[in-house]
Amino acid sequence: MSFDTPILIIFWRRSSSLLRVIDSLRLIAPTKLFLASDGPRQDNNQEAQQVAQARLLAKQAIDWPCDIAKRYSENNHGVKHGPINALNWFFSQVEEGIVLEDDCLPHPSFFGYCENLLQHYRDDQRIWHISGNNFLGGDSPAEFSYFLGTLPSIWGWATWRRCWNHYDPEMASWPEIKKSHLVKEAFSSEEEWDYWSSRWDKVSIDHSVITWDYQWIYTCILNGGLSILPRRNLVTNIGFGEGGIHTLDQDSRLANIPSHDIGQTIIHPSYILPDRQADREVFSRVFAGPKHPISKTKKWWLKIHFTVKGIAHKASQSIFG
Repeated sequence: MSFDTPILIIFWRRSSSLLRVIDSLRLIAPTKLFLASDGPRQDNNQEAQQVAQARLLAKQAIDWPCDIAKRYSENNHGVKHGPINALNWFFSQVEEGIVLEDDCLPHPSFFGYCENLLQHYRDDQRIWHISGNNFLGGDSPAEFSYFLGTLPSIWGWATWRRCWNHYDPEMASWPEIKKSHLVKEAFSSEEEWDYWSSRWDKVSIDHSVITWDYQWIYTCILNGGLSILPRRNLVTNIGFGEGGIHTLDQDSRLANIPSHDIGQTIIHPSYILPDRQADREVFSRVFAGPKHPISKTKKWWLKIHFTVKGIAHKASQSIFG
């Protein structure tokens, strides 16, 4: 049977993890694939070779009948505008779809889960995001196949054009919304409000944080959009360590969380309400605590380590061929 829900893969220079993600797609043989690749940074020949290699291997690895659309940039647009350009392009062509980055390895049941929920909530204005991540493990609600929350996670996800059309990468409305405290009511504690208002300040006012996903979280919360989170984790982030941008620490408790089968039959909740207790747990484990256990000093040393390692590898190739 063919899998007809469109899938976007956003990748850059990491060939090994990209190939693992493509291998996971081979099991369902999707008929519509969108490939988006940002370009190398200027005057970086090694990076240019890595990007070219990743694009070549992607072409070779997709060996099933499939309509493929490509958005390959010659220039580098960075960790903010690179993904934004890819997502804008994707949702300009499809009404709904699944999004994977090159370090997000899905369980085979992730695809049927997304397809089912995209169809089930297609016209439900309350639902804005379908996540493949569960960071709660055995503490997650278990009665249904998924539960509802306010915080979307983006390591393997799906949504609709009707929602993405509201996305504003500059968050122009945030200064006024912050003054009004209208969004504050969406959070169950002062700690959560302080955390997110600080992050959104850095994104839209100070411009000291360069990213795209904080704006998507803001978009969903601002519009009262709920996020679906699976009862069991469906996507493993395999990108921690060398080559990561925000995920350098391979010892992070969020790295390589195993994925599990959610089953072919999706059991829907009998109500559409956010699970506030689960929200608090997700915030505590992912945002307030373990997402950023790495100190600035350790992050600095890790960057030096990986840079020296890369230079040594390049030198050995030059010397020994």
